Amino acid sequence: MPRAGLTAAAVTDLALSVVDEVGWAELTLSAVASRAGVAVPSLYKHVAGLPALRAAVAARCVDELGTALDAAVHGRTGQDALWHLAVATRAYALASPGRYRAVQGADAAGLGEAAEHPAAVVAHAVEQVGAPQERWVDAVRAVRASVHGFVELELAGGFGMPEDVEVSFRYLVDTLVAGLRREAGRVGLS
Repeated sequence: MPRAGLTAAAVTDLALSVVDEVGWAELTLSAVASRAGVAVPSLYKHVAGLPALRAAVAARCVDELGTALDAAVHGRTGQDALWHLAVATRAYALASPGRYRAVQGADAAGLGEAAEHPAAVVAHAVEQVGAPQERWVDAVRAVRASVHGFVELELAGGFGMPEDVEVSFRYLVDTLVAGLRREAGRVGLS
């Protein structure tokens, strides 16, 4: 019989608390069972194992990030949309590094189309900047790689120099926007 109050959603909530405290890489059934006050086998009444639990956590985090990105770009156009998208991505990552890394693990968790929401918001933002339609995939990848790389370096403490990291982030986003706008001005790219 399942422990009173323990449900699949409650197990996912406990897993999120593990991710928040110790990180995505440290999410184990043992850590969740410990928080639930049950033995690991008891969790199998609510989840089909660690891959299923990781998928549930990743899905929740993808949804959170997608919602944050939607709110950031809502009603914005042009470079303003891309700027706010980048800021929202970074803010989510800095506030919840474990959850941000869960989003990055969404593909490995087998979420498929469910993991595409944040990428669709990025695609909308690059469209708003004027990137040519035939280069949208390239533009989305460039934005994602740039912002993600910056965020990962920042989370890892990779910016140890005394210069202001905010200034560097603005420079990154301004450079991305300028490059995408320049690309929008080109015709007939191959």
